[in-house]
Amino acid sequence: MEYIRQVLRDLQIRHPEQREFLQAAKEVLESLTPVMASGKYENMGLLERLVTPERCVIFRVPWTDEAGQVRVNTGYRVQFNSALGPYKGGLRFHPTVNLSIIKFLGFEQIFKNALTGLPMGGGKGGADFDPKGKSDREIMAFCQSYMTELYRHIGPDTDVPAGDIGVGGREIGYLFGQYKRLRGAFEGGTLTGKGLAYGGSLLRKQATGYGLLYLTAEMLHHHGHALAGKTVAVSGAGNVALYAMEKAWQLGAKPITCSDSDGWIYDPDGIDIALLKKIKEEKRQRLTAYAAQRPGAQYHTGKGLWETPCEIALPCATQNEVNILDAEALVKNGCIAVAEGANMPLTWEATGYLQRKGVLFCPGKAANAGGVAVSGLEMSQNAQRLSWTEAEVDAKLREIMASIFRNVDAAAKQWGREGDYVAGANIAGFLKVAEAMEAQGIV
Repeated sequence: MEYIRQVLRDLQIRHPEQREFLQAAKEVLESLTPVMASGKYENMGLLERLVTPERCVIFRVPWTDEAGQVRVNTGYRVQFNSALGPYKGGLRFHPTVNLSIIKFLGFEQIFKNALTGLPMGGGKGGADFDPKGKSDREIMAFCQSYMTELYRHIGPDTDVPAGDIGVGGREIGYLFGQYKRLRGAFEGGTLTGKGLAYGGSLLRKQATGYGLLYLTAEMLHHHGHALAGKTVAVSGAGNVALYAMEKAWQLGAKPITCSDSDGWIYDPDGIDIALLKKIKEEKRQRLTAYAAQRPGAQYHTGKGLWETPCEIALPCATQNEVNILDAEALVKNGCIAVAEGANMPLTWEATGYLQRKGVLFCPGKAANAGGVAVSGLEMSQNAQRLSWTEAEVDAKLREIMASIFRNVDAAAKQWGREGDYVAGANIAGFLKVAEAMEAQGIV
């Protein structure tokens, strides 16, 4: 449709260097063609407003390392869309972070949050800081400096950050402590992913991985398959991957791979979750330590994980990790379903190839929404000064993920794209946000 093409051309002209953001915008907007036919949204300039953040905050983050040397990083917070509620989205600390990546993540977050059914807008933030190899004191110094600027832009009814790559419970604790000091108030609903001792929710750490498996099981069941008994290839070894593998075991499947930035593990007997937790969460070691302690496990450097024969593939590492050659290998080796645990881990070409070959595919904005869903539940608990049991949170998470799949499937069918869950997720999320933006006027 010409309106969509024009919006994408304008984005390309204005932001040619923002490759990740342009990729995300193209993937979403091109799938909205069926709902644009009436011309209503064009007259409202809705797509132009949708792809333009309401606010981008970029700031320096000075801190002092153990040697007494002052270091300076760049911090970001992109507040993309607040039509459905306060901005909500994680903070990523990684050396690859730049404005394009934060905008792509924030843009995806708009639709992901809409799909949960909870009142949350979309945003994202982070810094080009690498926590690896840093002492606890250095990480605390960085987090405190980062929050010294960020605190003036966030709040429980304004913008609610959480964790992402490089930002776990330790970092959230340091960030919240500095926020509380600067604000002079305990506003627990300002950050999610907090420790249980000071307002966190049970299952928050597990939520994205668990939710990924709940949605995958629902998708398989809808198409006459069972998750139980399937072999599962997983990339990554952080929270998402670790707890996706844990839930896969609990639901009767067998995860056989995981990876880090150096290489990957193939364990034909299935990944030993207890050992992996000890290595990654307690000792913060590389995956070579897993192979050294696990008879039969094979460690491979570099790429090649997606050449492993499997029935289910769950990419949980980072954006664009699965290319067209990886997709071809998955199909060749009998993969029947792929669900994104990370944000945009498949290239556009890889996604299209899987869909053409009849592989069930669910994009990250639906499949990995479990993390932000439980963040939303944490916000509710904080607002009510309540703490729900693990069983209560798990039941709510399972129902949210099942509801997301049902809504995505229904939207795909309604708009003539049955089985295309990329289009279904984008359309379902878009229509909810568009309705709110239309009701609120030109703002």
